[in-house]
Amino acid sequence: MQGRLVAAAIAFAGICWSAPQAAPGAPPKLAVIIVVDQMRADYVDRFNAQWTGGLKRMVTQGAWFQQAAYPYLTTVTCAGHATIATASFPHLHGIIQNAWWDRDAKQQTTCSQDPAARGIGYGVEVKGGDSAYRLQVPTFTDLLRTRRGAHIVSLSLKARSAIMLAGHGGDVVTWLTNGLEGWETSSVYGDGPNPTVKAFIDANPITADFGKTWDRMLPAASYTGPDDGIGEAPPQGWTRSFPHVLKGAEGEPDATYFAQWERSPFADAYLGRFATSLAESFKLGRHESTDVLAISFSTPDLAGHAFGPRSHEIQDVYARLDKTIGALFDALDARVGKDQWVAALSADHGVTPIPEQLVAEGKDAGRIDGSALVTAIEDALHPALGAGHHVTVLDTNDLYFEPGVYDKIRKSRDVAAKVIGAIEARPGVQRVFMSDEVRGGANEKDPLLRAAALSYFPGRSGDIVFAAKPGWMISSTGTTHGTASRDDQRVPILFVGAGIKSGLYQQPATPADIAPTLAAIAGLSMKTEGRVLACIQ
Repeated sequence: MQGRLVAAAIAFAGICWSAPQAAPGAPPKLAVIIVVDQMRADYVDRFNAQWTGGLKRMVTQGAWFQQAAYPYLTTVTCAGHATIATASFPHLHGIIQNAWWDRDAKQQTTCSQDPAARGIGYGVEVKGGDSAYRLQVPTFTDLLRTRRGAHIVSLSLKARSAIMLAGHGGDVVTWLTNGLEGWETSSVYGDGPNPTVKAFIDANPITADFGKTWDRMLPAASYTGPDDGIGEAPPQGWTRSFPHVLKGAEGEPDATYFAQWERSPFADAYLGRFATSLAESFKLGRHESTDVLAISFSTPDLAGHAFGPRSHEIQDVYARLDKTIGALFDALDARVGKDQWVAALSADHGVTPIPEQLVAEGKDAGRIDGSALVTAIEDALHPALGAGHHVTVLDTNDLYFEPGVYDKIRKSRDVAAKVIGAIEARPGVQRVFMSDEVRGGANEKDPLLRAAALSYFPGRSGDIVFAAKPGWMISSTGTTHGTASRDDQRVPILFVGAGIKSGLYQQPATPADIAPTLAAIAGLSMKTEGRVLACIQ
């Protein structure tokens, strides 16, 4: 312990950032990028005493940045993964949300939707196609693949997560179908189903977990808080208390079963085995260049939305994920070599506690009524613009107007003031920005204006952007994220492996620093907004 405290003092005193430079010595044979979807920074402090596996190894043997956070407003999955992968923020990489309003197509489009790609299913039918088509900046994996011929494997339950980490190519980029009943990829990543991937999926059907029970792994006394928390919103077939049986609605592997499965630790364990198998099959870490294994664990997010960050379920998800990551690390030690690989772990965003739980504690929190907010805007516009439909859609923090409406708003101070006033008057709204304010405001000293600017991408973002107060959200059940609060912005950053100096680091950092740091360790430079965390090398 004393050694860790000394290391922490040194880390605090030192300067961590530097210009991109290659790490001394031979680069690692494998870089592992782990994203734990919705992992709050304080989970490491709260839960690490219960860990004994891979997460514990990262905390005790690795570099832990305790003051890491996203600096932007719309803290959501696709934006976070794109930031980690490209070392830039949404105003540059263009991934502002999981989905946004496409003004030209006049419809919602997802962040990974590619009109030219063809979906490829593994024993299941799929529609459409996905890729990093909408990503405006190359990823760390793109650079290693194109410059060094690196082999890339990227996996997640979510398409947007696997795709953003992989970028525009890879040996294997695979995710669950929208119906959750099977796995898929797209024509951007191969001409057809990959035989090695298919062999694993055929031998390991996700229906094998049908009938299993998810109960606490640790003694009940190890879990803090109530098991039946106020406002929890479990999936169909489950209650707010342990145990949870994966039995579906009809006593067979149906849609209800798949929804239960992806919210259970069995899904994380499956993904860990999948990654371990593919790392071996594709001989990752045994080629001339640094290969990449990217894994995004989605269950912590899916369970977190349902049960909240204070639940027994979330504590148990992390206790089990610690074991899953530990088994992966043990396999890499054996097959690649203990001193031949490096891993970085972070999250795409945090999460806000369930509002009803905060209210019960006397805190300012609640749920923003999106429909009422839109109605208030329409009421403010009708006297000046006449009756009719003026708001196209409200999407998280972004408001889109019908063609020509925003131009009329911005040309009239009176109308603009009434619209902004109508939004600010709604419970839970902290600030409102016209798009003219946030465009080009990435260097503003006002932290909330800067956060909105870093999330703004011309042509994709809304005409008006608003920021919710901490503790408030547009979500009718459970909990969510997507704001500039500390709950949603703060995440852990951990490194472990070849050449990493262990210690507690108190310097501010962002997940955009991960890719340039890994690139420097691999002997590669990246021109990015992120910085090389040279103090850990």
